[in-house]
Amino acid sequence: MTIFFLTHMSICYLFLFLLIKFMSSKLRPPLPPGPTPLPYVGSIISMLRNKPTFRWIHRMMNEMNTKILCVRLGNVHVIAVSDPDIALEFLKDKDWIFSSRPDSMSGYLTSGGYLDTVLAPMGDHWKKMRSILSMDILSGTRHKWLQKKRNEEDDNILRYINNRCKINHGVTEGFVNVRILAQQYTTNMVRKLVWGRRYFGKGSEDGGPGKEEIEHAESLWTILVYLNAFCVTDYFPWLRWITDFDGHEKIIRNAIRMARKYQDPLIDERIQQWQDGVRTRQEDLLDVFITLKNTPLTTDEIKAQILDLMLAGFDNVSNNIEWAMAEMMNNPRIFDKAVHELDFVVGKDRLVQESDLPRLKYIKSCVKEAFRLHPVAAFNVPHVTTANSTIAGYFIPKGSHILVSRLGLGRNPDVWEDTLTFNPDRHMNGHKEVVLADYNLHTFAFSTGRRGCPAVLLGSTMSTMLLARLVQGFTWELPLNEPHVDLKENLHDLAKAKPLLAIAKPRLPHHLYPTN
Repeated sequence: MTIFFLTHMSICYLFLFLLIKFMSSKLRPPLPPGPTPLPYVGSIISMLRNKPTFRWIHRMMNEMNTKILCVRLGNVHVIAVSDPDIALEFLKDKDWIFSSRPDSMSGYLTSGGYLDTVLAPMGDHWKKMRSILSMDILSGTRHKWLQKKRNEEDDNILRYINNRCKINHGVTEGFVNVRILAQQYTTNMVRKLVWGRRYFGKGSEDGGPGKEEIEHAESLWTILVYLNAFCVTDYFPWLRWITDFDGHEKIIRNAIRMARKYQDPLIDERIQQWQDGVRTRQEDLLDVFITLKNTPLTTDEIKAQILDLMLAGFDNVSNNIEWAMAEMMNNPRIFDKAVHELDFVVGKDRLVQESDLPRLKYIKSCVKEAFRLHPVAAFNVPHVTTANSTIAGYFIPKGSHILVSRLGLGRNPDVWEDTLTFNPDRHMNGHKEVVLADYNLHTFAFSTGRRGCPAVLLGSTMSTMLLARLVQGFTWELPLNEPHVDLKENLHDLAKAKPLLAIAKPRLPHHLYPTN
């Protein structure tokens, strides 16, 4: 009798559970449109057949004519968004639900076990690190404190180009690889701000990067490529214990090892100097990290955050300036307008300075237009939802990965006219100053909400100063037999397919160019 009663009750409870689940699924909104997933594996097979994944996702959004797409990979719902209003619901209106980060193999390794800020999930550690960045590292006061170091790197890039103009390589004088130039500027700048030094080694004779700096930059680029590369084991975590399914883990481990080979010994040495009393005054950001009083950091946390800063400062600015220069060189009217603005605001008897930037509206517009049309990555760093939610009338399950499309926002025909045309004039706002950050998400340079980039001021300053110095300091021509710049993108990322190669010639009085 007891067994019969228990069996009967169990059947009733099971029926009630299934009924409630069925009714709730009927009442809740539908998932966003997307491909029909297979049982268990979802659309992972289609993903592997359609590399690169970001182009496959954008192609599906176009074919389905949707601004929000749901692709199930394993048991994870990946939600891609290309509409600014929907993106704002995720990143601003309901960011307390969508501000965490998903667990990933590459993110875990890069952050040293989520000891950084960018990749750390929401929680006490993230709040601590974010507060340190906002108050102690990237504040307006700290920005002013570091201005002399930024000025030195603004001068150094002119020195390097001017040296190139004096060297005859058997082909032509002033031959410059703008991609290497921009990457050198960004890595030198961050190294100077963090360590107070431009190079890990001695650099090259012409003032360019040496072997150490080239290896370091290459390792940073590799980490960024594989950091959010749709790794299969991120959707089937149990595979991590069996095999490196797509080879991502080996590649990113080697890149992290190379980057830290140059960074970590300098951090260890500096910490020891403070402990021994050899160093007693703050001179750079590493000193600030080491001497924090209210929220002291461990050595591992400092190392993770320094790698964070190097990665954040490396690709966005350099990619932006290479594309801006390429587009401007293809359109002499735009380039001439930028030159005329610099000549009018600054003149030719001194070098452009940071204090001039608020009045350089057209230069800033060229930078902003490059961010719009040529983002450094197809998507933002993924967010993960911590609860079931509804966005734009669609059900977003807990644990979904949220990807905001930088490409979709910047090339959205509902927002921008003639989306594939480089037109800086679209950002000119009468007498108002041009601002690179766009909190309406019509462009996606620095994001918004709790996970918005805390380095907006530094990133904006670096981008605008570099372009201003290049345009003011030199005339730029294409090599012989190249009538125009090839603007094709890489297939596997959004970088220019071929590095921009150009001939630079000084256009200012000789004495203005730094010589030492």
